[in-house]
Amino acid sequence: MNTAQNPAAPRILLIDDDDELTAMLSEFLVCEGFGVGTAHDGQQGETAALSGDFDLVVLDVMLPRRSGIEVLGRIRRASTIPILLLTARGDEVDRIAGLDLGADDYLPKPCSPGELVARIRAILRRIVARDEPAATAVIASGPLRLWPASRKAEWAGALLDLTGTEYSLLEELARHAGQLVSKEQLSVSALGRPLTAYDRRIDVHISSIRQKLGLRPGGGSWILSVRGQGYQLVCP
Repeated sequence: MNTAQNPAAPRILLIDDDDELTAMLSEFLVCEGFGVGTAHDGQQGETAALSGDFDLVVLDVMLPRRSGIEVLGRIRRASTIPILLLTARGDEVDRIAGLDLGADDYLPKPCSPGELVARIRAILRRIVARDEPAATAVIASGPLRLWPASRKAEWAGALLDLTGTEYSLLEELARHAGQLVSKEQLSVSALGRPLTAYDRRIDVHISSIRQKLGLRPGGGSWILSVRGQGYQLVCP
């Protein structure tokens, strides 16, 4: 693993077996103010991702020794580090599988370095706690408790294990508990970008959140959906 040292910068791990692409992206990221590390196969990448030395992982799906999807699942069982998945353009199966396993976002290849940096910054903005007075407040709705400053979540007194994107979506729903929140609003507020046609990212993340919350006492989900419109958290 090679690392470009910049101790004060957010540290990005690139896991991709394309040496030329990795070198180009690394140089661009360093110029944009990031610290960068690289790994060129799934096994090496998994070890680096779990080392605690990085703030975000950019993970290619197609890797030797261990596939990117497998690496993603293994990382998620041990860590909540933000993960941006690089997928083949048009491969919806990998995208949905990646989001379902806990990826925070995906980007089809080939991608421009500028778009990659924009996605990385958007994820980090959602993950890093903001030093704002409002962020110190606790958001409470039924059995749900959220601490925006630390991005901690509890459900019925137990720690709720969420990815960064799942937390952002649940916080937005909790801030409007009992109200319908449009998919457009969720995309802008929680994902940091406008909703695009046929984009299923929100649906997949909401499905994962529902599984983690379980069912209401009388049955049914804690998050209701209105087809084609949005979602509503029904915590009293």
